[in-house]
Amino acid sequence: TPDDYLVSLDARTGRERWHKEIASFAQQYFSTTAPMVIGNHVLVGTGNDLDAPGFLQSLDPETGALQWKFYSVPMNPGDPGVETWKSLDAARHGGGQMWLPGSYDPETHLYIVGTGNPTPAYTSAPRGEGDNLFTCAIVAINVDTGKMAWYYQTSPHDTHDWDSAQTPILVDADFKGNRRKLVLTASRNGYYFTLDRTTGEHLVSSRFSETVNWAKPEFNKLGQPVRNPEKDYHIAGALVSSSNGGATNWPPPAFSPDTGLFYVPTVESYAMYYLTETDPRGAMGLGGKEEIGLGASTTSMTAIDYKTGNIVWKHKYRTAASARSATGVLTTAGRLLFGGDPSGNLVAFDPAKGGLLWHAAIGQVTNAPQTYMVDGRQYVVAAVGDMLYAFALYQ
Repeated sequence: TPDDYLVSLDARTGRERWHKEIASFAQQYFSTTAPMVIGNHVLVGTGNDLDAPGFLQSLDPETGALQWKFYSVPMNPGDPGVETWKSLDAARHGGGQMWLPGSYDPETHLYIVGTGNPTPAYTSAPRGEGDNLFTCAIVAINVDTGKMAWYYQTSPHDTHDWDSAQTPILVDADFKGNRRKLVLTASRNGYYFTLDRTTGEHLVSSRFSETVNWAKPEFNKLGQPVRNPEKDYHIAGALVSSSNGGATNWPPPAFSPDTGLFYVPTVESYAMYYLTETDPRGAMGLGGKEEIGLGASTTSMTAIDYKTGNIVWKHKYRTAASARSATGVLTTAGRLLFGGDPSGNLVAFDPAKGGLLWHAAIGQVTNAPQTYMVDGRQYVVAAVGDMLYAFALYQ
């Protein structure tokens, strides 16, 4: 619930079985993520826009009892990653919220999930100059123990509030002649990554936003973008792409095994970033900054080759938009790609070449469309506000 309770209901009657507080609402935690049931575990994360530690926890599905809690920042002396913070106290207030669902791999028994930005987000001096682990990262957690198996950080020492919380996609596919267990993700920072999901080994990095300019041209030896300090928030201002909403955000991407392409809703935009408070005491969490958008934003559907990171095709919608107009994506075995455009249409694409096949004006689609089958007939359903629209082929 929004006020930090996990509630268990009887699916047949709707009656409450139990409820448990999963975080402190008084400490400004909130809950936006859907719980994930894996065996005898219920996994749930939380969000927080102040200087509080992020965490994922596992509860017993029968009783709601806490089984384990994984913190995304170091909490004790000697914890892994503590050396990447100015102090242990800074790490304990370092953010890294886990506010979106991850993906579960039953073969490795790992829950692979993204973490959010470090805090304070824009006045970063209290965090030191380190990478601020394990914020803005993909982490793999053993479901039974709550222990981290591996991590990969997509934005070391983030200074723009560009979470890596987007739900990753798990794929078994060929890579350089070998069958590999992969994880694919497009980060809010404008960069795409292919990783080995058993080890976290980095395989591919690329830039999927044409305008993103916050990082230096070359990746580091780990395939990570290297922050350009000139593009941080400054009193005099800095022209940055993307704007604060990012090149993509929470709406989920998709993958087609037929085409071998990864599809991500993309927003390309510019903004002037101003630092309005240099004292971190007045810039907790996401405070101390102002952002002024410049020019029109472009929203696109982008198709990426997971083997190379190259953009295979990109369909730019004709309507100027904001980051909130980028919607989730659905691929089907019938070789269709569905998503919403900024003009309020549900759109179907040819996933191989990006050609438009069909659209229906239903209003602003938000989350990804879904598909299901009843009595041998396949439907596609999309949510618009408090309405659901279902479509099927004529018979």
